[in-house]
Amino acid sequence: MTSPAVSTAVELVAAPLLYKGKVRELYDLGEHMLVVVTDRISAFDYVLDPAVPEKGNVLNRLSAFWFEQTAELMANHVVHTDVELLGDIAKNKALLKDRIMVVRKAERIDMECVVRGYITGGGWRQYQASGEVNGIKLPEGMRKNEAFPEPIFTPAAKNDVGHDEDISMGQMKQMIGEELALELQEKSLKLYGFARDYCAERGIILADCKFEFGILDGKVILIDEIFTPDASRFWAKENYALDIEIDSMDKEPVRTYLASTTWDKNSQPDPLPAEVVEETTRRYVDIYRRLTAQA
Repeated sequence: MTSPAVSTAVELVAAPLLYKGKVRELYDLGEHMLVVVTDRISAFDYVLDPAVPEKGNVLNRLSAFWFEQTAELMANHVVHTDVELLGDIAKNKALLKDRIMVVRKAERIDMECVVRGYITGGGWRQYQASGEVNGIKLPEGMRKNEAFPEPIFTPAAKNDVGHDEDISMGQMKQMIGEELALELQEKSLKLYGFARDYCAERGIILADCKFEFGILDGKVILIDEIFTPDASRFWAKENYALDIEIDSMDKEPVRTYLASTTWDKNSQPDPLPAEVVEETTRRYVDIYRRLTAQA
């Protein structure tokens, strides 16, 4: 049975709200932070109505799963995901159970570390325009959705307002220093390689993904979320083909629906139809089950 959607946890948590993102809310626990993953869904920079049941649970449980899987490759910010340990801070443990993560407070590095294994999406648009992706010169004649000979690292400078800005590795070195930039590149490529191989064994192609890192006690650690449908592009192996728009295993039903309407993308769209919400829930639950073999 699907649990009710949670569009905000403000009334469910007895701790100060530090930050409210499009999907995540951060609460101050003193030494640590509480991350609550809501069921809000965004597209084209708008948070949409209604929230999508189970989405937050899937994102949080999937991140927790991947943080555990990659712990030997890279230290991360997770302290625990046990709602019972929150005590009275959790006002409704049943609603919060699968959507909380207590994390260490790291200083965020303002870079989105993107790894692309296939040329698609924004990378494909860059290539069509310039023959390059983030300043990396690519061979002529590549086809949409083609795999790169080796995955490429294509960072973006984080903007809290508006879109993140694609930058070259050279620009990244200027902004955060060469040593740190090279470390983030190496770690990102290693993490992508691990998850790509894991997904391939389960009939899923990891086309691209993004990471966020922070500094804690002078060391780089992995923060935010990893290898979720909101931070990665997953394709079912059976749907893979060149030169087409591949239906990705995420909020694609929402994007497809919005593209079919007359919405101008400059104002809050109308609420999503129930069948679009239900299909989106199904997508998120499906990718979780396929990746973790858990119900």
